[in-house]
Parts: sequence; C-alpha cells; structure tokens
Amino acid sequence: MSVNWRHPGRSGVVIYSVIATVIAAAVGVTSRVQVAKHRGRSELARRLPGGPVIVISNHTSLADGLLLIHACRRQGRSLRMLAAKGVFRIPLVGSVMRRLGFIPVARGTTDASSSLDAAAEALAHGEAVGLYPEGRLTRDPAMWPERAKTGAVRLALRTGAPIVPVAMVGAHEVVGRRLAVLGLVWNLIRRPNVEVSVGAPVDVLALANGRREPPKEVVREIADVVMAELIELVGDLRDAIPAHPTGVPREEPAP
Repeated sequence: MSVNWRHPGRSGVVIYSVIATVIAAAVGVTSRVQVAKHRGRSELARRLPGGPVIVISNHTSLADGLLLIHACRRQGRSLRMLAAKGVFRIPLVGSVMRRLGFIPVARGTTDASSSLDAAAEALAHGEAVGLYPEGRLTRDPAMWPERAKTGAVRLALRTGAPIVPVAMVGAHEVVGRRLAVLGLVWNLIRRPNVEVSVGAPVDVLALANGRREPPKEVVREIADVVMAELIELVGDLRDAIPAHPTGVPREEPAP
C-alpha cells in the first residue's frame, strides 16, 4: 500500500507551531538542550540549511523524535519525521501526525519503501525530512550508533537533497528504557543535559559521482561514509573515540 504525502498547508503550519511550543515547554522543564557551536561555522551550528534537506540522527531514546524536532525548530526548520507505522494507529495522535506531514514507516515489510516515496514528495516541496538511519533504537549497551541502513542515502540519491547529520547525546537520560515515567518526574528536578551537534551537509550525489542509481555495493559504502560523519559528531560530544567508526555491527545485515 502506497503512502501519499500531503502538504500540511497553512492550518498545518499553525498546528505545528502550537505543538512545537508545547514540546519546547515540556523539553524545557525535563531537560537542557544545548546546540554545540563549531569554530568557523557558527551559523551552520545555529541553523539548518534552507530548501529540501534530509536530517539524520542517532537513536538512543523514545524521546529522540521530540528532542530532534525541538532542536531543529530552534534552528529554523520544521521536520517532517518518518516514524513507525504503529504510532500512527494511536487514536488522535496518528491523525495529528499525518496533518503535520509526518510519514509512517512499515518497518520490515514490503511496504517500507513506500515511505521513501512520500518522503521524496515532501522533499520536492522543499521540506526538511527527518529519519533515523539505524531504523531502530541502538542495542549497543554503550549507546553508540549501529551501522546504518541505506534508506537515507537512497532517498538522497533519488532527490538530490543533501543529508545533514545531527548528533544528540543525553536523550536516554530524559526517557530511559526502564521506569520511564518515574524518570520523567525525577527529571523535573535534575534536568539532564542533551547536547546537539549539527554537521556539514553531505552531497550524496557527489559521493556517487553523479549517478542516481549506483550499484548496491556503492550505496552501501556511501551509507557507511555518511554514518561515519554522524558518529564522529557523537564522539566529539562524548569526548570519546568510537570503537566502530561506521557503526556498531548489527545482529543481522543492514541492507
């Protein structure tokens, strides 16, 4: 079943603005989001580029989506997120997400590729599309990113949109994987830091020498190159050197 993307329109912009304000308030009382400044490119660290852009980020917490939306909103862009299809089945939540231009992903099915069709439509309208190249929460105990799947790169090759890596460190302290509700209450007191770092746009078409349909092994190599950019940002924020520069090996192959 195909997924058609619908432009949010003026009413969607208003709804997004209201929800973004609510998210900002919630984030403000449960955490401290700090966008890192990079020497020589302070403007890039403050704002994402205009026009169609694919934003990728590492995935450590169920709070990641809201935090990424908040961080990118502060940098001037309203993300149209790709999210698990199950979330769209929640009454009211699913309707609002569709109204905001978010895109459901039926992970692990033959319908998963249709989400890239919808994302391509959004990019054709000049939108910023957000996704997690790992396709799931990292299963690494040390919270390092796993090796990426190739969806973000295939979308970039198809549309010509650049990929901008946005690293986040500390989101798992906001919403952990155990006792999440209790943790949120405790966060009202301790307000954990969430550090965000925006990388330089990656021209995926240039990496593919202008080929929109390179061989699968080339797509795989480019996905590793792009993921390495994101992981380097994560390492900088953590002041640590990753053991796996292109991502922690997955239990199964990352197509």
